[in-house]
Amino acid sequence: MKLYYFAGACSLSPHITLRESGLPFDLAKVDVKTRTLVSDGTPYTNIQPLNYVPLLELDDGTRLSEGPAIVQYIADKVPAKKLAPPNGTPERYKLQSWLGFINSELHKGIAVLFNFPVDETAKEAMRTKLKRPLGWLDEQLAKSPYLMGADFTVADAYLYTVTMPYRAKRATVDLSPYKNLQAFRDRVDTRPSVKAAMAAEGITAEHGVNQPQPQK
Repeated sequence: MKLYYFAGACSLSPHITLRESGLPFDLAKVDVKTRTLVSDGTPYTNIQPLNYVPLLELDDGTRLSEGPAIVQYIADKVPAKKLAPPNGTPERYKLQSWLGFINSELHKGIAVLFNFPVDETAKEAMRTKLKRPLGWLDEQLAKSPYLMGADFTVADAYLYTVTMPYRAKRATVDLSPYKNLQAFRDRVDTRPSVKAAMAAEGITAEHGVNQPQPQK
């Protein structure tokens, strides 16, 4: 498998998941400014017409887009890792609910604040809107160490990616009131898969893209 990614982007979620899975994979870094492959300058639109990440290329050449779908595919390849509950179970639909919540209620809102030219009035309205889902999320994280309970799942990898401190700072979203979310982040920070993925991408949670690092 090959994961196409921008350093520090939402593709970090499947990157972490791949490292949690133990499956063999390659990384293909895409320059976020030029939208070309760092390895050989190939225009990324030749591979992903919509020009965004993540994109997972399977060994047979099949390409999967959309992070929530990609991480579930990876999880289903290694059921013993418990990165996702079995298909068809109520718990699997709960996982999908979490992925949908993170995608629609958090990821899109935070991304708009630092990725697009939006006037300050609209930005402040978005920050206000984010308070309700963030507050509810914080309440849920008071009940268990991870979103699905005791086990780390693909939903946790996604939530960690979306709520990285450098993203919140760029979006000027104050996450300090959400103590359970911070405790969650502290737990995830210690996972070897997270440390390895961030080192490979050359990023830190506080500052985002650091100095380029060799891919592993």
